[in-house]
Amino acid sequence: MKHLIVYAHPNSESLNHAILDTTVNTLKKQGHEVTVRDLYELDFQPVLKPADTAAMRNGHTPQDIQTEQDHIAQADVITFIYPIWWTGLPAIFKGYIDRVFSYGFAYSVGEEGIIKLLAGKKGVIINTHGTPNEVYDHIGMTNGLKLTSDTGIFDFVGIESLGHLFFGSIGYLDDASYKGILKQVEDKLDSLFS
Repeated sequence: MKHLIVYAHPNSESLNHAILDTTVNTLKKQGHEVTVRDLYELDFQPVLKPADTAAMRNGHTPQDIQTEQDHIAQADVITFIYPIWWTGLPAIFKGYIDRVFSYGFAYSVGEEGIIKLLAGKKGVIINTHGTPNEVYDHIGMTNGLKLTSDTGIFDFVGIESLGHLFFGSIGYLDDASYKGILKQVEDKLDSLFS
């Protein structure tokens, strides 16, 4: 299978980067083809500008958007890896969704309503956050995040969610716990794709 990983974290020493490495290594070990789009490394420009939408309406998708859309079009599975900041996606990742998951590429509208143009693809999301999981579960934030990303992004464009991993209390755990997180990521990917 062809896997696309869209990744966003500014620190190459972060847990998110270790999760990225674990994801890539696990998938490659299983024989999958893996492409990583590191939004910070790419210096991805996240602001959707009027010139972008005007160009796309005229059939001239800007090259940086087209490049990302080509990666998505070729992928069987799309995995998002990013931290939860202020109960949502980092700005660079939100901008990626705004610009790349555009009308006419990811979705359209017809007589029956929304047309999901990325149907047939699978998706996985892996998130970290500083708040304990139990707190997010109790206040409804975990369900809220699933609703806005699994449903609001993936399902809206036809990507079937295969799972959403949340790792809380980041920054407050011991080394064994961080190693346990990486093992959970590996086990989840093995269960889904081996």
